[in-house]
Amino acid sequence: MLAQAIMRFETSIRGTVEVSGVGLHSGAPVHMRIVPAPPGTGIVFVRTDLNNYKIPASWEYVAKVSYATSLMRKSVLISTTEHLLSVFYSMCIDNAFVELDSLEVPILDGSGAPFVDLIREAGIQTSKRLRRYLRIVKPVEVETNGKRVAILPADQFELSCQIFFSHSLVGEQSLELEVSPETYANEIAPARTFGFEHELDAMRDQGLIRGASLANAVCFAQDHVANPGGLRFPDEPCRHKALDLIGDLALLGRPLLGRVVAYKAGHAMHAHLVKQIMSDSSLYRIMTYDQVKATTLQTALVS
Repeated sequence: MLAQAIMRFETSIRGTVEVSGVGLHSGAPVHMRIVPAPPGTGIVFVRTDLNNYKIPASWEYVAKVSYATSLMRKSVLISTTEHLLSVFYSMCIDNAFVELDSLEVPILDGSGAPFVDLIREAGIQTSKRLRRYLRIVKPVEVETNGKRVAILPADQFELSCQIFFSHSLVGEQSLELEVSPETYANEIAPARTFGFEHELDAMRDQGLIRGASLANAVCFAQDHVANPGGLRFPDEPCRHKALDLIGDLALLGRPLLGRVVAYKAGHAMHAHLVKQIMSDSSLYRIMTYDQVKATTLQTALVS
């Protein structure tokens, strides 16, 4: 009954939870609180160090999409939002305030698993407001330089992710998954952000990864994984790219029904896809859970 209620009605967390850490790119210490929010709020970041300035987690405020997805509103920045948003989205949290006393969401262990644990600690509460889904009704695609990301019509949220890196321990990897809170928590959330040893100095020269360490990122050296514990999955890089993709799609602002197909895509392409969808209302329909179920049943009967 609870699982069905979560699908039908908007949710928030039941209690406040908090955690401290550092920003992956800024290296700055940050304390974060996740606070329940009323129905219809959405996910809203709050800079407690800047007079509680609010930035909604929306595609309209996407500012930077190179090595992370950042949001900006009137020059106020929230950086590296994708891991937390990915977890909210996949664990069916519609409304929450995320209070931060610095400019970057804490990286913690580099994966989504600590955020999943926080949500489980807080608990989930449903409201009386019907959950509204964004259902893709026409294919939409972004493609450039041999990279591609598309969303096709489907009755649920499905993901097909393929990556390629010219490293002997990565190469070509792929993942196919129907995303649910359970599959996400087990199959995607534990996958950590990653990098390659030969790129680290150049990234630091760009002012990036100042908070990175083997405690919060996988590092691929020339012929081995530098982390003492090795990989959590043989295809951990592909799973983490799926985590990032979901976090960027969360900026649609509604749970998605569609089949997402990504090939060597990154944050910039994800953001472009989201903007393209939200700029053309003929590509989607906004539907309640009951409307989706009724449409799916009618389609099955006709076929």
